Amino acid sequence: MTLDSDMPSYSRSHLRSLEDESVHILRELAAERERPVLLFSGGKDSIVLMRLSEKAFRPSRFPYPLMHVDTGHNFPEVIEYRDRAVAAIGETLIVARVQDSIDRGRVTEETGPRASRNRLQTTTLLDAIAEHRFDAAIGGARRDEERARAKERIFSHRDEFGQWDPKNQRPELWSLYNARLRAGEHMRVFPLSNWTEADVWQYIALERIDLPSIYFAHRRRVFRRDGMLYADGPFVQRLPGEDPFEETVRFRTVGDMTCTGAVKSAASTLDEVIAEVAAARVTERGATRADDRATEAAMEDRKKEGYF
Repeated sequence: MTLDSDMPSYSRSHLRSLEDESVHILRELAAERERPVLLFSGGKDSIVLMRLSEKAFRPSRFPYPLMHVDTGHNFPEVIEYRDRAVAAIGETLIVARVQDSIDRGRVTEETGPRASRNRLQTTTLLDAIAEHRFDAAIGGARRDEERARAKERIFSHRDEFGQWDPKNQRPELWSLYNARLRAGEHMRVFPLSNWTEADVWQYIALERIDLPSIYFAHRRRVFRRDGMLYADGPFVQRLPGEDPFEETVRFRTVGDMTCTGAVKSAASTLDEVIAEVAAARVTERGATRADDRATEAAMEDRKKEGYF
């Protein structure tokens, strides 16, 4: 593992500067809004946000609960990690389930080999925000993930319908954030906006943060579709010719099993993952998320509707 003492001083300085900025954003949010929530999936970005929250507020409790919007089609390793990690820090976890939205008739389950619950999360998220009267939702999105993410402000306004208008964003000069809201509106807040995937991994090494095993190389039963490797499992209906096989893979990002692909990899340690990320020429979502490949504006369209 890469230890703090082994890391070049300029790298440590850069990461501590990012940490300071993110801690400032979290503290500013806690001061400005009354009912924030931290969106926590058990993925690496939300795990880093949980550590940053500890840096910002310990020894006090977090001034917000954690919430996972659960599709019900998650990787078991991630759910196990989610529950263990939240229990370890003694914070509150709210689970908003897509299955409940389906049962209530709020959304309609997709069918067929390419069916996914990923798009259904938007309704579940907005319903949970309304139910708990949250006025700000903290997310782990970074500007290097996908081109629509780069249009976000750090404090990103959502209207009374939970929708995002990229042409109506507030200026953030001199790191001053406008968190004022009208009734029914809320904010999405992105403390990792100025981080990259490489920064996240180096910070995980610097802080010695435990992660779900799915992020490291392991043998897994997969099948190939549209140039991507998908985990074979009960939630995905394979097409003719999509025969499963075993491969050594890891996941750069985690989400719904039906739309999250793996990459062939032998990177089983933090050092090896950091080197692999440094050599990558495609963003993690561009390489492994089928929902972002639907159209060039797929992510932006979903964000306008209220997606993460």
